[in-house]
Amino acid sequence: MSSDVLPRETRIGRTALRVNDLEEISGFYRDVVGLSVLRHSDTGAVLGVEDTPLLVLEGAENALERHGSSAGLFHNAFRVPSREALGDALARIRNHWQLGGASDHGVSEALYLTDPEGNGIEIYRDYPREDWPRGDDGRVRMGTYPLDLDPVEAAAAGEAGLPTGTDVGHVHLEVSSLETFSDFYVDTIGFEVQTEMSAALFVGAGGYHHHVGANTWNHRSGPVGGRGLSWFEVVLPDAAALGELEDRTADSPYTVTETDDGISVMGPDDIEVRFRART
Repeated sequence: MSSDVLPRETRIGRTALRVNDLEEISGFYRDVVGLSVLRHSDTGAVLGVEDTPLLVLEGAENALERHGSSAGLFHNAFRVPSREALGDALARIRNHWQLGGASDHGVSEALYLTDPEGNGIEIYRDYPREDWPRGDDGRVRMGTYPLDLDPVEAAAAGEAGLPTGTDVGHVHLEVSSLETFSDFYVDTIGFEVQTEMSAALFVGAGGYHHHVGANTWNHRSGPVGGRGLSWFEVVLPDAAALGELEDRTADSPYTVTETDDGISVMGPDDIEVRFRART
């Protein structure tokens, strides 16, 4: 494999949101989404599954609402390991909140909702990889089709929270330019294009349908700001892969900062992406 391409084992780690009402949003992700509160303070909270952190909430009482022109989050996507878990998620949403939509993407079945501060959420489960539709070029062919909720509802096992094996499968961004997005995430970072749609691009590592998605559907034109996405994390399989990425970003026009366990890169639209090696 070319050293300019991310390893197959690359995955998304944590995502972070800047929130105005920490108590309300923490309770929402606990009761509706099904995450467990791992740590909580007056200024922030960390939620996840068992002892694995997946979502960081940064309290920012004075943060302005996200401006209509600002780039940022389209949705955080929590991937569950089974249809049973997806059925349980559907039950929680119906009991405590409102389902915003549901789709069969050919590679997955997905539920959509929005948190109380307007952050998009997807909860989904993948179909077996060998069943994903692909074109002659080997790329994944995702689509958006109606999802029959009856078998999802019937599969529910009655579990109160998200099960072991849940992770952040992907992050979907709203960006000002797909060309700039591709320059950074593909040409610099090393993700590979998996699917292109009208005004949208989906990139992944190791043939995954997408670890990061981007769209310009709402014509965002300014940098990320205010409430909403603060940063998200990409986890590499080992220190060697992290070192190769550090070399690529060092020669790029993007600002790179060392962190305790890796690096932080300020990407297009001032969206911060953090990188670390798996521990």
